[in-house]
Amino acid sequence: MKPPPFAYAAPGTRAEALALLARHGYDAKVLAGGQSLVPALNFRLARPPVLVDINGIPGLDAIAERDGELSFGALVRHTDAERSALVARRCPPLAKAIGHIGHRTIRNRGTIGGSIAHADPAAELPLVMVALGGRVNAASVRGERWIAASDFFTGYLATALEPDELLVEARFPVLASGATWGFQEYSRRSGDFALAAACVTLSRAGGKVTACSIGVAGGGPVPVRASAAERALIGTDGGSGACLAAASSAASGIEIDGDIHGSAAYRRSLVETVVRRALWTAAGLTS
Repeated sequence: MKPPPFAYAAPGTRAEALALLARHGYDAKVLAGGQSLVPALNFRLARPPVLVDINGIPGLDAIAERDGELSFGALVRHTDAERSALVARRCPPLAKAIGHIGHRTIRNRGTIGGSIAHADPAAELPLVMVALGGRVNAASVRGERWIAASDFFTGYLATALEPDELLVEARFPVLASGATWGFQEYSRRSGDFALAAACVTLSRAGGKVTACSIGVAGGGPVPVRASAAERALIGTDGGSGACLAAASSAASGIEIDGDIHGSAAYRRSLVETVVRRALWTAAGLTS
C-alpha cells in the first residue's frame, strides 16, 4: 500500500508552519507522530494535497507544571509522558491512561497533540482531557485561543480546530489534593482501541463525596461527562451502593451507538462495567 501523491513541507519554526496552514487551509494536513495519519494515507482514507511535518519545530516537546495544570507541547511523545515522574505524581490518571495507548512502538512515536487532534472517540487522551476538564491552545497567524475540552471534540474524528490552526499545547489539571481516581477500559486485545473506557475522580470530606468527575468513552462520537451520575454521587458516602447506582446512571444517561464491534446494548453494558470498576478503584472498594 502506498499513499496518494502529496506535496511535503517541513517548517523549521512555528511561524512557518502557521503560514503554511494559512496558505493551504483544508488542503493541508499536519504530521506529528503519524501513528494515525500514515495508515490513513496508505489506505488512501486521507488524501491531503499538502503534508506539513512539524517535527522539526523546536519548543513543542516540553512537559511542565504551570498554575495547577500540566502543560504538554504538541510533540511530547506518549512514552515520555508515560515515564515522566511529574505526570505520575501530579496527574496519575493521565499516566495510567497513556499506558493503554496502542503498543510500545506506537507510544514511542505517537504524540500528545496528535492523539488529541485526531479525536478518536475511543482514544484515551481525549477521554482523560474531558474527564479532568483540560484545554488546548490553538495557534494561527491570527493569534492564539484556548479551547476547553468540552468544546473541542465536536464529533467523530472532528474538533473545533479551524483549518489554519495548529494545536500547540495541551493542558490537564493536576489531581486535587486528597482526591482519588480510577481508570478502566475494555478492549478485545491488548493495544486495541477500547470498546468502552472510564476515567473518574472523587473528593471526600466528612465521610461524604464532595466532588466527582465521571468521563466515558466508547459509547458515542465524542467522550463525555456523565453529569447526572456525578450529581447523584455527590453527597453520598461513596460506598458500593452509591457507586453501583452511579454506574447505572452513567450507562443510561449518555448517547451510545452500536457498530460492527458491538450493539448499542452490549456497549451500554460495557460502559456500566468500566464506570463501576473505575469508581470501585477510586472509592477504595474491594468487593
